[in-house]
Amino acid sequence: MKRTVFKGQTTQSGVAAVEFSLVAMIFFTVVFATLELARVEFMFNTLEEVTRRAAAAAANVDYTDATAMKQVQANAVFRNASGPLALGDPVTADNVKIDYLSVSNATWDLTHMSTLPACPAANRSNCMTNPDGDNCIRFVRARVCESVDGAGNCTPMSYQMMFPFFNLSGMKVPTSETIVPVGNLGGTAGSSPSCT
Repeated sequence: MKRTVFKGQTTQSGVAAVEFSLVAMIFFTVVFATLELARVEFMFNTLEEVTRRAAAAAANVDYTDATAMKQVQANAVFRNASGPLALGDPVTADNVKIDYLSVSNATWDLTHMSTLPACPAANRSNCMTNPDGDNCIRFVRARVCESVDGAGNCTPMSYQMMFPFFNLSGMKVPTSETIVPVGNLGGTAGSSPSCT
């Protein structure tokens, strides 16, 4: 049996393939753009929670204990050990920066403390002597940064895309700052301010 192929039939099948490829390209671009924008929104909201968790925990942990501070950073990014935030690359536990603030005068100007008291008991003694002194930790601040300089300035991180179809390289991850009043800083009542 001989099959007859019409000239127009071949042309139509080629048009359908081109139409499908154009529609598929637009469809997948919209899908991936939606997923990337959803991830951006997720990161912005999650980083607020990361800084809240870090600041609340650091207010009650001994700042001289490096292991405890690393655990605070890891817990802030919902991990038990150092590592990246889930769906939040490039944010890792090491990007959670915790610093301590004093109140420089009666106007409530918060000042980054570059030199901390020797221990929580010494801080308590300093605060009882002069609560507005530069050596009294009054607040704890947590931020998500690439790095923090000696003056406490935060360098924002560059956003890393999950889907490389879009160029968002100029976009920065927000620093997401949280400030809380200081707690016991891991100190116990009645401990000696000599830090021995």
